[in-house]
Amino acid sequence: MSTTKTYEEINQKLKAGKAVVLTAEEVAQMAKELTPEEIVEKVDVVTTATFGAMCSSGAIINFGHANPPIRMEKIRLNGVPCYEGLAAVDSYIGATACNPDNPEYGGAHVIQDLLEGKDVVLEAWAKGTDCYPRKHIKTKININTINEFTLFNPRNAYQNYNVAVNTTSTIKYTYMGSLLPNLRNATYSTSGELSPLLNDPEFKTIGLGTRIFLGGTQGFVVWPGTQFHTTKPKNELGVPVTNGATIAVMGNLKEMSPEYIQAASYEKYGVSMFVGIGIPIPVLNVDIAKRVSINNSQIETSVLDYGTVGTPKLGQVTYEELQSGTIKVKGKKIRTAPVASLKKARKIADELKKWLQNGEFEVSKPVHMFASNTSLNGLKETEVDND
Repeated sequence: MSTTKTYEEINQKLKAGKAVVLTAEEVAQMAKELTPEEIVEKVDVVTTATFGAMCSSGAIINFGHANPPIRMEKIRLNGVPCYEGLAAVDSYIGATACNPDNPEYGGAHVIQDLLEGKDVVLEAWAKGTDCYPRKHIKTKININTINEFTLFNPRNAYQNYNVAVNTTSTIKYTYMGSLLPNLRNATYSTSGELSPLLNDPEFKTIGLGTRIFLGGTQGFVVWPGTQFHTTKPKNELGVPVTNGATIAVMGNLKEMSPEYIQAASYEKYGVSMFVGIGIPIPVLNVDIAKRVSINNSQIETSVLDYGTVGTPKLGQVTYEELQSGTIKVKGKKIRTAPVASLKKARKIADELKKWLQNGEFEVSKPVHMFASNTSLNGLKETEVDND
């Protein structure tokens, strides 16, 4: 049997119900006994998944026109500010935007409320024009009254992410959770060997137009995510040892499930949104088979001190160590806790597997591949003329 396949061949097998689909965890176990050449022959698609806080998320909403109409110039949904520079009645609500009178409630909660079918208070103001004479409106909306409700997330599914610890004598409240003083806990994200971008670290199958599981329905990768960084330090398997590339994703929120889109509020930090993403990886050749065979003992990430300015690196650990419940940093044994749900990621990978096996989902060849030599710029303070 050939050790290379095409998207067309795999999709034909999926439609016929003859394709072999496994989760990334199942393939990692298989790889302990089989070679990549044998895996290519036996496996057609590998499902990957993650479910974690993804702050760079939000929704595009079209409210529909009132009578008389209004050109919305200031918009609030349940008190949460929405961006108003998208024509008369379009808006983008960011997941991390907050109600100033209730900072623990934000854009992610508005999105979840709408997704759950609840009414949300829309209030908007305008100066009034000849064609849009109304200056104010206050009303209720819900998922059935609005026109479009589109999830558009500029940066999701980090390829890898740091472990957060705190060496100072005071607790630190961060987007990685509450970090106890004096190295008393460590938090980490991503789902390790199940994580999508760790199974295709060089983006051989993931690109513009890749069909994915997004929030409980079909969505798409629509661009490299912001902070898409492919030149981070990597191990011998080509996997970055700290936060690397990301993806921008889009899908129809009206078809999504609140089980996979959930609001969260971090103490003394702010609001975020948990997003469920699953990506099928077609096993086209031996190289891809080798990539999807990676296991937690082969995936490393960096331990950073979030309590110190500059977040210095204190060490490097594997996901096998992280998922064991303890790691060693500076000779000290530290308890670990995930800020992403491995249980939910496994459920997503299994659900995507069933979609593929039932012929309800196909693998899509990207229409454009992403750059492989990207790096990041940082913000520098410069003097600005006040004139």
